[in-house]
Amino acid sequence: MLLLTGSVPVDGLPLLTGEIGISDTGITIDGRPLAINRGCEAMMKAASLICRELGADPPHGLVAGDIGKRDGSEKIYHHLIEHLPAMEVDILTFHYMMPDLKLNKKVLAAIGTMARRPVLIADAGSMYVAKAGGDAASYDVFTPDLGEAAFLADDKADHPTYTRGFIFHMEHDVPELIRRAYAGGNAPPTMFVKGRIDYICQDGKIVDTIDEPMVETMEPIGGTGDLITGMISGLIQAGKTPLEACRIAGRVNRRAGELTRPTPATQVEEILHHVPRALSEVLRQLAAAA
Repeated sequence: MLLLTGSVPVDGLPLLTGEIGISDTGITIDGRPLAINRGCEAMMKAASLICRELGADPPHGLVAGDIGKRDGSEKIYHHLIEHLPAMEVDILTFHYMMPDLKLNKKVLAAIGTMARRPVLIADAGSMYVAKAGGDAASYDVFTPDLGEAAFLADDKADHPTYTRGFIFHMEHDVPELIRRAYAGGNAPPTMFVKGRIDYICQDGKIVDTIDEPMVETMEPIGGTGDLITGMISGLIQAGKTPLEACRIAGRVNRRAGELTRPTPATQVEEILHHVPRALSEVLRQLAAAA
């Protein structure tokens, strides 16, 4: 089972868990509709579309409302701590939750008791707490943007806000950020660094880059990076290795953006509509090139 977790910015939304359904306007979990704004919901719909197109079992979601009060995030942490050992989870993707070092370490301890360790993927706040707690090596995939990559590269910062200025100024030298992140033990085996050029890394080495198609108007659209995390998750659920999943997801994301013909006002939901066609085209192209 693929389990996708994260908080959503809906005050008072109770903890919801169950199979993710796909609707025209977003997703459903436990029968509750959730609109696609960006973030966790966008990630979950992207994963669901990939699983549907490739004939994989639908993913499950675990969400709770949190507008910065920590309440929803804590519900998710505690649910995972209590229930993970008995769950048959093969892939576990963490999205944004309020960082809590102690609770996250308890989640990792619960994972350590599972009969079969799942593939662990982290994005957004869940990646922050993994790095800040010195637990990056416990994960399999990170999906940082350039600012987050700078945080991973800073061996002294415990939150992106405190990333040292001279490292932020290295954003033009992404290979150096990647080198520093791995050298400091702050990166997992596989990492997808999102940007104008996407860098795919394996075991400390850059093994692939993606820079086409270049769709300039995708830059200001919130949520496109979340689609990549969701697609990577869905592709692993469908049997791809983390490295294969990264290579496919990056290309699908760019092609879906191109098909959307976006403007700065385009919403991420519009890009999601084109994911099935983009996936089909990318898989066909990769097969022809093999």
